Amino acid sequence: MKPVRRIPPGPGQESVWDYPRPPRVEPTSRRVRVVFGGVTIADTRRALRVLETSHPPTYYIPPDDIRMEYLTPTGRRSFCEFKGSASYYTVQVGEKRADHAAWAYARPSPGYEAIAGYVAFYPSRMDACYVDDEQVVAQEGDFYGGWITSDIVGPFKGGPGTWGW
Repeated sequence: MKPVRRIPPGPGQESVWDYPRPPRVEPTSRRVRVVFGGVTIADTRRALRVLETSHPPTYYIPPDDIRMEYLTPTGRRSFCEFKGSASYYTVQVGEKRADHAAWAYARPSPGYEAIAGYVAFYPSRMDACYVDDEQVVAQEGDFYGGWITSDIVGPFKGGPGTWGW
């Protein structure tokens, strides 16, 4: 396997290689928005970022700042070694539908209680996700839901050949 070369962050940037493992949860006052089917389904300045080595941030949004009428729980579950058991939502606006496009931890593991009930969205499955006024780029791969903005540098885990990182 080719060695991973950290991209040095420039002024005002963060490297995902400086994020911890296990992940850290931190509040952000930046405006976080999710748009699907032409509707802003989430809009908050109270999101929490989960930061983990080699991954762009994942944003968890409080349900009070989400139009929950567009989310339907599914039977899908997954397990994170750090955060515990996650459940998923299908997002639907009119005829437009994205299955398993959002997830939440109802009872996260110790240390991650702050994200309990908050919802994260896969930016690749939404029309657009924004941090402040910048449209994010989705982290590669179907497993991770990281949000890449111009102030985050990698390389990022998720694409082909990165599973061994």
